[in-house]
Amino acid sequence: MQDAATHEQLARQLRKTQQEDPMKLLPASHGEDPSRTQAKDLLSQSDILCFGGLATLLPKRAILLVPKAMAGRTQLSAGVLLMGWAEFHARNRGWITTVEVSRQQAEGTQPLAEDVTKLLLDHPNLVVATYQGGPISVLPPKPTPAPPAPIPPTQDSNP
Repeated sequence: MQDAATHEQLARQLRKTQQEDPMKLLPASHGEDPSRTQAKDLLSQSDILCFGGLATLLPKRAILLVPKAMAGRTQLSAGVLLMGWAEFHARNRGWITTVEVSRQQAEGTQPLAEDVTKLLLDHPNLVVATYQGGPISVLPPKPTPAPPAPIPPTQDSNP
């Protein structure tokens, strides 16, 4: 059992915390306040899957492959019921294939696995990238820097 903290102890701890405030060390931000800017339209930031009177929104670049036969399923139709990804995917597993990617692959710092790239060559289903079960945007791979040129050996002038 402990004694309750006294007012003096609490005041001392508060002063110590205020003196060590890490926010004071951060530089002031410059530029426009992001909270005051207009939010972008959700539909302009999303890809759409629509089929059988149901639709769902996915992040842009989450759809990795759209076969020609399914191109019409990426456009919003009038009068559809909008639902979450998990429920939409559960109802449409027959024509949607998911590919689990790592965070590095989604960021474009690591290429997609070889079996995934082979799958994307000629797969009959629409392919969606997922991370921990949810759809995720996959950025194009970042170019790898060229390896440095080897330095030619120098000859010593000492005999």
